[in-house]
Amino acid sequence: GSVSLALAEEARGRLTVRQVDIADTAQVLGQLDGADMLWLESPTNPMLEVAETAVLAAAAKAAGATVVVDNTFNTPLVSRPLDYGADVVLHSVTKYLAGHSDVVLGALVTSDAAMRAELATYRTLHGAIAGPFEVWLALRGLRTLALRMERSQANALELARRLDAHSSVTRIRYPGLPNDSGHERATAQLKGYGGIISIELESRDAADALVEAVRLWLPATSLGGVESLIERRRRQPGEPKTVPEALVRLSVGIENVEDLWADLEAALSSAPNNG
Repeated sequence: GSVSLALAEEARGRLTVRQVDIADTAQVLGQLDGADMLWLESPTNPMLEVAETAVLAAAAKAAGATVVVDNTFNTPLVSRPLDYGADVVLHSVTKYLAGHSDVVLGALVTSDAAMRAELATYRTLHGAIAGPFEVWLALRGLRTLALRMERSQANALELARRLDAHSSVTRIRYPGLPNDSGHERATAQLKGYGGIISIELESRDAADALVEAVRLWLPATSLGGVESLIERRRRQPGEPKTVPEALVRLSVGIENVEDLWADLEAALSSAPNNG
């Protein structure tokens, strides 16, 4: 979404986009010269790559760039990017913060008073004001954020361990697993590993069959709600070609973990060329 919007602005001649592998610190540092903004998310969606946020933020600010961090996956309970040098933190409130898949909201957070005033003025002039009922729903959701995140992350870690050992899964991406490439960074920087898992199956057909076969998991595009969602990401027209065709993203909810596993295991066994 953010990348697509940035590329659309580039097509209008309003800015220049340099896309980088955010987990490759050296590559990012090499692209900062002349940059006005560093925009990053960590872990990334849906590849779950983990960035060295503090290192990148310090280098970006030294280069004169504003640092924006999308913290939707983590929430403030798992990561507080302002403490790592970010100028602005972005949340899709639609996801974990509201937590019940019933609002479309966003939030920008900054500790810079001047920047906050500038952002508030822009919001006011452009009319992007949240409705009172949507805000009420989001505030209601925030009351259970800590409990929801605790359960979602515990469920995700357990499911990741089981999926990692399943013969139908050719690759799993979850920073909570010791063999994950982002595990060391996530352990050092974050207060948890999140509720999102990405797995790859043997083929696109197998991935589609998995999504079709589940009964408790809901095939849908969003994430961060109390219910567990599943989707093959490349079915989205705007999904980057770097995302494997057979990658399935799991947003782990707060249901009973044994129920979630039983549904996944049965669906994996029924997928073609798997199990």
